[in-house]
Amino acid sequence: MKIAFIGGGNMAAALIAGLAGKLTAGANIHVVDPNPASLDKLRQEYGVSVAPAAGEAVAGADVLVLAVKPQVMHEVALQLLPLLQAAQADGRSPLVLSIAAGIRAADLARWLGGYPAIVRTMPNTPALIGMGVTGMVAAPAVTAAQRAAADQILRAVGATVWLDDEAKIDAVTAVSGSGPAYVFYFIEAMQQAAEELGLTAEQGRQLAMETFSGAAQLAAQSPDPVPVLREKVTSKGGTTYAALTSMETSGVKAAIITAVKAAAARGKELGEQLGAAG
Repeated sequence: MKIAFIGGGNMAAALIAGLAGKLTAGANIHVVDPNPASLDKLRQEYGVSVAPAAGEAVAGADVLVLAVKPQVMHEVALQLLPLLQAAQADGRSPLVLSIAAGIRAADLARWLGGYPAIVRTMPNTPALIGMGVTGMVAAPAVTAAQRAAADQILRAVGATVWLDDEAKIDAVTAVSGSGPAYVFYFIEAMQQAAEELGLTAEQGRQLAMETFSGAAQLAAQSPDPVPVLREKVTSKGGTTYAALTSMETSGVKAAIITAVKAAAARGKELGEQLGAAG
């Protein structure tokens, strides 16, 4: 499989690290980025070919991974348009795999001259350590083989969740795309509480991090649903009961749900704003 990355930033680097020498040889991966330092690093570490601008190597790829900032996607699409048109003239339809937040498949297809073979994805930052989760949705024209290729690529950095409706990507963005920030926010609060209770900053950090990591793994591996696991830790009248009662009184759960819904609404709004280009 020949894969061309348009953009060589952190998420692209994470994907390349998971792919090179595993799903495909580093020599079959091509990276386009205007930053020479990023290109040199990727070439030296993974044996990929690189270029400052899209050219023949991109046109010959089986998959084009668009890993650029959403704000420049319209401009990038216009640069890729003649290359995709040339590929179609040769009877090929490379898969376009977008990992850019907020860019709707219909808008990307329009910028690419009506190009049909698009998979839109929403990864998250734990992909940087191979523990991400990515929401994915395929346009109707994407073949079974292309869908499988997209899944293989994103599985290189974690789990994948396929959706049957692109509108649900905004929910994925709100839950898992933005979700790591919610987790960090909660860890911050636990650390601060630990310090205010007399523990050192390092003790608070270790206790909060290990507790969160361990609880998440327990939830992932246990046959019990999360509410049951919570109940098992909560003895009426005990310390956990006191903490959870305080959270309920303060409306913590309701506030979290409202916040996630606000993220989803903002995701939809950004998609409309970004899609207005062109």
